[in-house]
Amino acid sequence: MTTPADGLGTRRALAAQLRLLGVRPGSTVLVHAGMRSLGFVCGGPQALVLALRDALGPDGTIVVPTHTPDNSDPAQWRNPPVPVDWWPLIRAEMPGYDPAVTPSRHMGVFAETVRCWPAALRSAHPHVSFAALGPTAEQVVTGHGLADMLGAGSPLARLYDLDADVLLLGVDHTVNTSLHLAEYRLPALVRERLGAAVRTADGGREWVWWQDVRLDASDFGALGEDLEATGAVRSGPVGAGTGRLVRQRAAVDFAVQWMARNRTTEDL
Repeated sequence: MTTPADGLGTRRALAAQLRLLGVRPGSTVLVHAGMRSLGFVCGGPQALVLALRDALGPDGTIVVPTHTPDNSDPAQWRNPPVPVDWWPLIRAEMPGYDPAVTPSRHMGVFAETVRCWPAALRSAHPHVSFAALGPTAEQVVTGHGLADMLGAGSPLARLYDLDADVLLLGVDHTVNTSLHLAEYRLPALVRERLGAAVRTADGGREWVWWQDVRLDASDFGALGEDLEATGAVRSGPVGAGTGRLVRQRAAVDFAVQWMARNRTTEDL
């Protein structure tokens, strides 16, 4: 019989590994997945979605980041930058964000698979949306306003309210989006002007501006290592890679204290 040790990740084997890792039936879980790190998965991201749903059961909900970083002010683009004389044209012509059709960027094929899954819902933010699949999906994605985009009015805060889990599959805490929620709970936050194109009610588009916290994920790797040292994070094999599971509240609460100790006023 083929087993995970043979290098083949199947829906059944992945579901069993997720259960052993501690995925709670009926829970809501924010998932960040790097499919390449999981090795060969029979059925690819579709099989992983099905395995997660098997582990979560009918009352569980999968949430993924479906961010669109290219729908942003071109003045802030760095990888690569674009000429200054392009900026007005980009702001005038960027298609307005539409939750139903705008693809995510740089979030990975697993997140896109969940976004496109029948019955999945997606939040309205044109820059940092989330998609959710399951009974708590509407509660997670509704009311995602422009300002404080990863703060108190965001899906991250709704996940905190729900006592959700964070599941990192084949990736580490450098991509743990929930840690941004901790940034919004720090004092003396530096804010910046952000912009994006949105779809209007009449089917048109417009460019909008808002003020938001200047986010910084540069220390998430170190933060994550210290979080794991507390024993709050469970880890184990998933496919050919490593899975990490942590209660989101524990991660965010720890991150608030960690950032207060390790970030300077200039950083904030």
